Amino acid sequence: MLENAFVMVVIILVINIVYVTLSTMRMILTLKGRRYIAAFVSMFEIVMYVLGLGLVLDNLDQVQNIIAYAVGFGTGVIIGTKIEEKLALGYITVNVVSSNPDIEFTRKLRDKGYGVTSWFAYGMDGDRLSMQILTPRKYELRLYETIKTIDPKAFIISYEPKQIHGGFWVKQVRKGRLMNPKKGNAGASARPSAQPGATERED
Repeated sequence: MLENAFVMVVIILVINIVYVTLSTMRMILTLKGRRYIAAFVSMFEIVMYVLGLGLVLDNLDQVQNIIAYAVGFGTGVIIGTKIEEKLALGYITVNVVSSNPDIEFTRKLRDKGYGVTSWFAYGMDGDRLSMQILTPRKYELRLYETIKTIDPKAFIISYEPKQIHGGFWVKQVRKGRLMNPKKGNAGASARPSAQPGATERED
């Protein structure tokens, strides 16, 4: 009897973890615009939902089953978000402001394959170099490390764009340019640096 009850708890726990993990992934994929993949995931999600809920409703007098369902729900949310973090879908836009406009930020970042738009700005304490950098989320932490290596005092703020349109940079990323930054760099290195007050674009 106890053995059967334990098996039932484990089954409900596992089913609900899988269900909520799939549900979380489906919502994230939908927000990322991956609607077809989200629809495919939702088919497995609804099967898990029906199985798990059916087991609980058939045994409402078993408190441990309800607890297992609740614990599985919470665990599934955590696992789903962890999986999404590992997949790192989509792109991230990073705005950087350096207090030293003489630092060759733009060239060094482009040498690594990042898409950079840079311009000279003015802050309370003098000239600044401002940059807008677009990168796949899976390279986000690597970008932060690169920026801090060049200028440890740089001001960094990032956000996730909802839509990207135009420019050649995304095509270069899809061809693996960030993984192999030497591709296409010959033309970039030959470009002159921006003069004070000018704006330099490569996005």
